[in-house]
Amino acid sequence: MRNFHLPGRSLVYAKNGMCATSHPLAAKAAVDILAAGGNAVDAAIAGAVLLGICEPQMTGIGGDCFALIDRPGQAVVGLNGSGRAPAALDAEALRASGHTQMPLYDNPASVTIPGAIDAFCTLSADHGKLGLDHVLAPTIHYAEEGVPVAPRVADDLSHCADMSGTAAKLYLMDGKPARAGQIFRAASQADVLRKIAAEGRNGFYTGEIAEDMHSALAALGGVHTLDDFAQCRSEYITPIQGSYKGYDLIELPPNGHGATAIMMANILSQFDIASMDPSGADRAHIEAEAAKLAYDARDRFVADGAPRLDHLLSMDTAKSLASLIDPERAMPSAAKASDNVHKDTIYITVVDKDRMAVSLIYSIFHSFGSRIATDKFGILFQNRGAGFNLIKDHPNEAKGGKRPMHTIIPGLLKRSDMVMPFGVMGGQYQPNGHARFLSNIADFGMDIQTAIDAPRCFWDAGDMKVERGYAVEVRAELINRGHAVSTPDTAIGGAQAIMIDGDVLIGASDPRKDGCALGY
Repeated sequence: MRNFHLPGRSLVYAKNGMCATSHPLAAKAAVDILAAGGNAVDAAIAGAVLLGICEPQMTGIGGDCFALIDRPGQAVVGLNGSGRAPAALDAEALRASGHTQMPLYDNPASVTIPGAIDAFCTLSADHGKLGLDHVLAPTIHYAEEGVPVAPRVADDLSHCADMSGTAAKLYLMDGKPARAGQIFRAASQADVLRKIAAEGRNGFYTGEIAEDMHSALAALGGVHTLDDFAQCRSEYITPIQGSYKGYDLIELPPNGHGATAIMMANILSQFDIASMDPSGADRAHIEAEAAKLAYDARDRFVADGAPRLDHLLSMDTAKSLASLIDPERAMPSAAKASDNVHKDTIYITVVDKDRMAVSLIYSIFHSFGSRIATDKFGILFQNRGAGFNLIKDHPNEAKGGKRPMHTIIPGLLKRSDMVMPFGVMGGQYQPNGHARFLSNIADFGMDIQTAIDAPRCFWDAGDMKVERGYAVEVRAELINRGHAVSTPDTAIGGAQAIMIDGDVLIGASDPRKDGCALGY
């Protein structure tokens, strides 16, 4: 039960439909779509695309997405909406030019073909009710009329003053990051969305829009071709599953790292987490050690094509790894996590009156992606190619036509009496965040808002990031056990969830973001 003497958020209850996401306008747009007769797929697309205007540093039509769809009595559907590297991308050529890792910004080598638009068109055609013209209308309106910049968005923008070129002209105001309350517009993107509404995916991946994308990358030396854009297709994939204390954790297989979340949960299941203080040093330490081991496995094996997936999901593997953990002492880093993994993305979940549930995550990777934008339509490209590595013969080595390892993962929890789409933003943190959210519920009986609100910590490439919600004594004990403790500049990640509890929907949204859960 929430303590109403203290600041906090109440759970949101509704019967007919609900959305939870990181910006209020997107949540309202999704619920409006539901009220107008659309289903959860229609509403999720509407809200997600609008988030590209509300949170342009996090996501946009130049990005990728992944989705899980659950209907009562049916198998969970998974969709991989991540794009591939251009066919001519060559790791050897990058190494020969002096690169030891994939570039991040202002370099077309980091730009993979945007997959989200094909995914949205596919979902709308196969599972939606209203059609793209109706679903894209809210974003077309706000792209032209403008959106007031929200506080968390303004804080994120304050770190991006060094952008240049077309991206700076489009996303900075008079050369400076926008302040909270200033109006952001992207009228040229409204033109793109009208064309998609009229022509479907071909309106984006062929013709003048594809030519605009191609010319922007070619001008910087990119090896992308018009055929690379025309060939972009999303893919239905079979979800993977793990179990933790009566809950089924459903994720998508690689090239995302959902398997890492299942591996972490399996490792944690070897310890009596429920006996520990949920915000104490024992739990934080065990979780950090589990993360070191699970992320080491991720960095070795997670790649397009899912090599060694059985090994990652095996409980025997988890037991062997758990045996390496000393409850009193931090081990040396099991692996150095990728330097090119960051924290910028959005998550949206929607449940409709028929209890179709959508868990969807959509991103351009780093803040403002590659920071390369097209001249005519202002499409900002993701830098997902930075998720590749340049290690010769590694499963995730950069290669033409291949999809990079992805950090964004939608989640779904199930029990005999409950279904819960959920997601945790935060780039590399996401598998850890999934495991912690699940543990908060299964081990400590937290309601979903409390499970989201609770303080977070995260072992990140040798740095034990500990939010300010932890006690000073906990920090001191973690240092005593050998962790290098720091306080992150930005809160760790964000999260949303909707629980289907009989006839009632229960929603929660992370106060670390600007958004909310909203139902009707």
